[in-house]
Amino acid sequence: MPFKNTPAALASALAARGYESATPVQTAVMAEEADGRDLLVSARTGSGKTVAFGIAMARTLLDETGKLPPPGAPLALVIAPTRELAQQVGKELEWLYGLAGARIVTCVGGMEPRKEARALNAGCHIVVGTPGRLCDHLGRKQLNLSNLKAVVLDEADEMLDLGFRDELETLLKAMPEDRRTLLFSATIAREIASLAKRYQRDALRINTQTDSAPHSDISYQVLLADQGDMAGAIVNVLRLIEAPSAIVFCHTREAVRQLQSILTERGFSSVAISGDLGQNERSRAIESLRNGQARVCVATDVAARGIDIPELGLVIHASLPSNPATLLHRSGRTGRAGRKGTCVLLVPPGRRRLAERLMEAAKIEAEWGGAPTPEKIASADAERLLAAPALNAEVSEAPETQELISKLTENRSAEQLAAALIGLWRASLPKASNVRVISPGSIKKMPRERTRDEGPRERGPQEEGSWFRLSVGREDRADPKWLVPMLCRLGNIKKQDIGAIRIQGDHTLVEIAKSKAESFKECASATDPDEISIEPASAPAGGGRKSGGGGGFRNKPAGGGFRGKPSGDGYRGKAAGEGGFRSKSSGDGDDRRPAYKDKKKSGGSFKGSSDRKRKKN
Repeated sequence: MPFKNTPAALASALAARGYESATPVQTAVMAEEADGRDLLVSARTGSGKTVAFGIAMARTLLDETGKLPPPGAPLALVIAPTRELAQQVGKELEWLYGLAGARIVTCVGGMEPRKEARALNAGCHIVVGTPGRLCDHLGRKQLNLSNLKAVVLDEADEMLDLGFRDELETLLKAMPEDRRTLLFSATIAREIASLAKRYQRDALRINTQTDSAPHSDISYQVLLADQGDMAGAIVNVLRLIEAPSAIVFCHTREAVRQLQSILTERGFSSVAISGDLGQNERSRAIESLRNGQARVCVATDVAARGIDIPELGLVIHASLPSNPATLLHRSGRTGRAGRKGTCVLLVPPGRRRLAERLMEAAKIEAEWGGAPTPEKIASADAERLLAAPALNAEVSEAPETQELISKLTENRSAEQLAAALIGLWRASLPKASNVRVISPGSIKKMPRERTRDEGPRERGPQEEGSWFRLSVGREDRADPKWLVPMLCRLGNIKKQDIGAIRIQGDHTLVEIAKSKAESFKECASATDPDEISIEPASAPAGGGRKSGGGGGFRNKPAGGGFRGKPSGDGYRGKAAGEGGFRSKSSGDGDDRRPAYKDKKKSGGSFKGSSDRKRKKN
């Protein structure tokens, strides 16, 4: 009996759902030493944490008969970082506590607050919500925490990362001191430990992760592809790996819109999830993936936490994750509950070293290669066709079927029928893209970063360059940190094509390699007048601020439009608009607090303008 210490109502619900064995985290919370105590639990994503904390707080909430008292002020509160995760947790607890007669209310941003308030006033047993919306109800005296017996902080590390510390402390201070506090987190960082120390009493530490290694059920691939081939590479990966459902992660909302449109045009049944969609739209998108109506979901990182789609077999990173934790949480959408999954990272050659550092930090071993070719996809299609169950199905004896078979075979050869079958099969499939295949061995690895003691490396084009005049200068706080990526974007060039940069009071002179000067001039002439003007200029006589150009700046890549401020994020990895989908929006902005207080100026560059997040709880 895997759930022998679980109340009968919950054990029956688990059996009805087909739970035959408990996961390590579920086993740990059912141990006698965990009964009635505060818990500090670290467990990786997809390990069954929702059922675990549902079981853990059961004995605290249920009476001797295994039932709940009449609904009133909530007995338990579950706090989750995102709307989707909160709604998913609410649904899980509904079936888990269904036989115990639980009434559960979910409170999240994007939903009608009056409806939630009516449900709270009508009485309930468990409330699940996001921090901002719960604080709103608490402030309006619609959420009564006086009878609370247990609180669960789910994905606590993510809530702190999103800046919800103030809301969490407001909620925790409003609760009875004798309640149980169950804190679940993927990692127990210093901030998590500090929070636990302040609000937990004699907490039992449970760690079901023997190390920080990623899921063993997920296989990782890193594919090199040119920036301009990113959309085609994504199409080819989706065609080669025909998972029942897949998620493609992008950094920005605009990139999500563009890619979802491309996939739809190519014949993929796809949906999108990002912060600018209403909650009902996002819920419908997730449901369409679960019921098989859609196969591909294009999403920002709002979908990286907690979303559980059983048949999700493929995760594609169209843009590099900002850090190892984001990589693991994105990838953790697949390979859940013992199922196998595949994770694919698409990396431009120029960001290979960054991808290597990211994989090394996440302790992931990946297979490196190039984007799938149409020939490889055609070979995989042939294997799938030959293995199709329909080819081995028994022939129907129905008269109409037999009549049609006779008509088809009467004047046609087996070769003709086979060719027709192949043609119909191929016509139903999205067409593969022709992309340049980049073998990992065909490019040199990026050199390691040099220390200050080693001095600066040689930068810029190794040839005489042509000069151009930019309409921004020192007065506009011009700085190579954002000038270089902006020039690459507007002029369709690379860093190594940029030579010296001389910043004057009201303008800047930039040296461009002669081999790229003409194409740079044509591309730059298409810029909007209200952005920046770029025109040919004569070589400067000297003076002004001189900086090295491309091929060596450790800067933030531009992800969007230019208004005198940088718009990229920078990784240590973030690259806004990466993956070939440029965008003026550099964040998702869902259920998030601002990561800064004031816009700060430092060294002529603006800090924080690309990291703005708006909380929409």
